[in-house]
Amino acid sequence: MAQDRSTPLPTGLAQAPMKTVRPLDAARNYAHPRPQLARLTERGLLHRLADGYYAVVPQDMVGRSWMPGLEVAAAGIASAIYGPDSIVVMGVSAARLHGAIPRAVATATVAVPQQHRPIALSDRPAVVRFVKRNTQKLDAERYDTELGSTLVTTPEQTILDLAHRPKLGDTEIDIPTAVAALYERSDKDRLQALATEQRRIASLQRPEPGPDSEHRRKDRRR
Repeated sequence: MAQDRSTPLPTGLAQAPMKTVRPLDAARNYAHPRPQLARLTERGLLHRLADGYYAVVPQDMVGRSWMPGLEVAAAGIASAIYGPDSIVVMGVSAARLHGAIPRAVATATVAVPQQHRPIALSDRPAVVRFVKRNTQKLDAERYDTELGSTLVTTPEQTILDLAHRPKLGDTEIDIPTAVAALYERSDKDRLQALATEQRRIASLQRPEPGPDSEHRRKDRRR
């Protein structure tokens, strides 16, 4: 990857939500955005995530090999489409961010207000799947990433989502272990309340509980 710090990145692109931009966003700065984005990618200022989606490379990584994590890339793409406050990383991707699924996966799942076709990434063999949901009613918290802050479902919400749709994300084999790990750090009263509120009592299957562990949340949205 070439490095050219003399090429400035327009402020509008550098400050994009989750630092992820599309040609549509770049049209405010360039008459012909696609070739300009390709040029910025060649110079190491942008990283191409998928066809039409680019991530701003962190300043200290310009000129070096860099690629955001799958879940972070998915949040960036979803934020570029719907806005950062309208999307929530969910399911297996939320479990990954919470450390409940340690192995790498090839599918990311993001809750969005309107359905969208899956997007195949171009920088790795992986796909982002969008799930239409009322994102404002999901129990979510802020999570800091290398591209910025995004919303991710809480451990309690993630448990309910995994139990309700264990095959979503193509990692069904990991779901029992992930649910058990999340249950250890969950607020049991909150979990029960959410299950009742969201009518997920039937799909909620609790693992055998171990010693309760405190899990401090930096910023619970609700």
